[in-house]
Formats: sequence, C-alpha cells, structure tokens
Amino acid sequence: MTRKCTLALIPLLLITVSLLLFGTTPGRAGDRDYGRARGPISLLKTIPVPVSSANTTAGALYSFDISFVDPATQRYYLADRSNKAVDVVNAATATFITQIVPNNGHAPFAGFVPCVPAAGANDCAGPNGVVGAFPFLFVTDAPSRVLTFDLRTSPATTVSEVFTRAGEKTRADELAYDPKDGLLLVINNASDPPFGTLIKVNKANGALTVVTNIDFDAAHGVDATNGAEQPVWDPATGKFYLSIPQIGSTPSHGGVVRISTTGVIEAIYPVELCSPAGLALGPRQDLLVGCNVVFDTAGGVWTGNADRNPNSAAPRYVIIDAKTGAVGKILPGVGAGDEVWFNKGDGNYYTASSGSPFAPNAITPARPPVGTASSAPVLTAQGAAVLGVIDAEKQKLLQLVPTLNVPAVPGQHPAGTAHSVAANAANNHVFVPLAANNAYPDCLKGCIAVYGRPSSEGDDDD
Repeated sequence: MTRKCTLALIPLLLITVSLLLFGTTPGRAGDRDYGRARGPISLLKTIPVPVSSANTTAGALYSFDISFVDPATQRYYLADRSNKAVDVVNAATATFITQIVPNNGHAPFAGFVPCVPAAGANDCAGPNGVVGAFPFLFVTDAPSRVLTFDLRTSPATTVSEVFTRAGEKTRADELAYDPKDGLLLVINNASDPPFGTLIKVNKANGALTVVTNIDFDAAHGVDATNGAEQPVWDPATGKFYLSIPQIGSTPSHGGVVRISTTGVIEAIYPVELCSPAGLALGPRQDLLVGCNVVFDTAGGVWTGNADRNPNSAAPRYVIIDAKTGAVGKILPGVGAGDEVWFNKGDGNYYTASSGSPFAPNAITPARPPVGTASSAPVLTAQGAAVLGVIDAEKQKLLQLVPTLNVPAVPGQHPAGTAHSVAANAANNHVFVPLAANNAYPDCLKGCIAVYGRPSSEGDDDD
C-alpha cells in the first residue's frame, strides 16, 4: 500500500470494536471501582518513533520487544531493536522524550542481528526486556547481557553491565525485579535449555552482580522444551513466577514455575492448552497467563489451514491462583500473544495478542478432499492482531481492539508484530508499539499507539 495514512482510516480499523465488545461492567463503590463505567477504550493518538542513525531495518521500526511503564515517574520504555535503543515516552502527556543507548564505555545494543550459526530470528538480538525502578532502568541485550542505566542524568548513564553466563551467545530476554531485596530474575529464553539468572542490584549505585543460574531442564526438575518466557515478582508471597510454554514432549502441556529468592524451584503449576508466555500479577493474588499458541477444539495445535484441520480455533487465556496454582478461570476468545499487563488504574488486564485467530485463512473454505492440501492459503493481509481488555476482578473479557501486524519483506525488514503492551495507571492510557505502516496516522516509520477513554469519560489526560 502506498497511500498516505490519514485519521479517516482509523474508524475503519476500529469499527470492529463495537462488534467485538463483550460488554462493560458497572462500577463498584469505594476504591475497588476502577472507573469501569467509563466505557470501552479506543485509539487516542499515535506517537511517531524517531529513526536513529544506527537503524538496521530498512530505516523504520519493525523489530521491538518488551515495554514497561514505571508508575513512580510515568515514563514508558520500549526495547527498540530496529534503532538499537530504548525509546522513552512521557506516559502522562503521551509525548516522545528520547532514546537511551549504552554509553560510558559500554558497547552498543545488538540490534536486529542473526545468530551465527543461524537460529531463531530474535535469538541474538537486543535490547529485549526493560524494567524501570527509578532512579535505575534495567535492560537486557545480546549476547546474554544485562545493563543498568542511571536515569538521573541526561542522557541516562550506563553504570553497570553483567553477562548472565560466560560464553552464552543468545540474548538475555525478559526480566522481573524484586525491589525489596534488590534482585533481578533474568531469563535466557533462547538458550537450549533455557535458564534464569538471579542478579543482585546495589540500590545505591545500580551495580549488578550475578548470584546464581537456574537451569530449566529435566535434570533440574523443569523439562522446558520450548523456551521460558515472562517472569513476575509477587511481593505478597516473596516469590518469582515464570511462564514455561512447554514442559516435556507434549505441546499442550505448559506451566508456571514458582521460584524463591535463592533460586530454588519450589513448584510447577500446570497450565494446559495454552503455551504460557505472558504473565501478570492481578488484584486477587492471581496470575493472568497469556497463551502463545491457539489450540483447536480437539486439543491439537490450531493451524488455520481449513484444508488440513477441520477443527475450529479455541483461543484462550488462563487465570491461576499464585499461592496454589489452581486454575481460577479460563477466558475464551483472546488469541495468542506475548506480553500481558495489569493496570491498577482501571482494574483491567491488557493483552498484546498478535496471533489472533482472525486471519483470512482461518475462514477460507476447505478444498475437498479435506486433509490433502500441503499448505494453508497464503496470508497476505496485514492485521490479525488485537489488544485484549479483561476485567481482572470479574475475570471477564470486555473488549477486543484491533491493532496491527506488519509482514516481513525478505531482504528488507523482519515482521513487526503487535506483541508488546504496557499501561499507565495514573491516566489509564495503554501503549502498544506498531511497526511501520500506512494504516495508522504518523506511523510511516513506526509508532506507539495510545489507547484509552476520552477525557470526557473521566480519565486524566494530562
């Protein structure tokens, strides 16, 4: 597509909001109200992402990963591989501030680069994970690198870096922070087997010290055969929790692992038909598990190929009890994705579901005889991605808001999927980075879409 993007296009993208809206919940009295009576969210604006001189993906934003909002400062951070930087946005005003890069004698971020020998597309890329805990920002990178930035200086100063394991070529990926003990849990998801690393943070100066590695393999009690994903810290239990997409040889069998601050694997909570990826701590001492695979109604992996698989998609997310691992709720209707976020401001979970089952080939009629075609119809359309909105108290899916996936162009740039989400509890704005496209305004080089409720409905749009 070559037409210019205009605001007139956005109603076309968002028209399905009303069709996909599952209903909102009336507010409750007191501090548990969360403002749910304010109605559905919609696109408020987009924030263009500047292209740096270090960009390696066709001069635009295509490769990015985890995002984070620090509630103490209302700053939004995005791990931007395309521009080899961390993008910083004022989450109160939805304005771009700067790009943070390693300095003070520390090497640049890896950017979007392949492994040698070749492995997964992002296995040796960076930056990847970001966690803000003012005055410090912790960022993961490749190879197996974790850095601290001091945010009190301008530009932010790199004050420390460590490697999670000597000689490991793959990236350090997602991470969680225990502020009480000054402890990071950092995950190397692309290593075989995957492993975690506990890293001590000097809370006075941000210096990092590796404490111990935690291997996720059969010998150590967790046979993680398809990586390890999003960790979270629960201050109530004093434990870390980690999503494991697959345990053992059965694709439908995954789980959430409970880990102590000394690196002991204390429990495995089974989660079936999900392939756990995203993980967020909710208001009821529970965990929303974001599923990364859509399974079908027969319990197999849904392929979207009507010629070979006549079973329907059965997308779902799962809520479990953080203390016991008991499944509290299965939420149908939300497609596969990566990062999930709990927003204390409105009491909702938000899901970056970039692998929704609404792709064009999902509704292509089968060509008889069923089971004979070797491949699915070619998926040429953009889209097939949603931002899920879930009432965390009532554990109910409220809304599916269209976002956007951008397909790869071989030899030019990788695919850019809408798999990252974070929210600002102070004004209930939700941030979803989008790859370069001409469907959203001010997004020809990539942007961060801002969703929320109009100020007339009660949100504080500073």
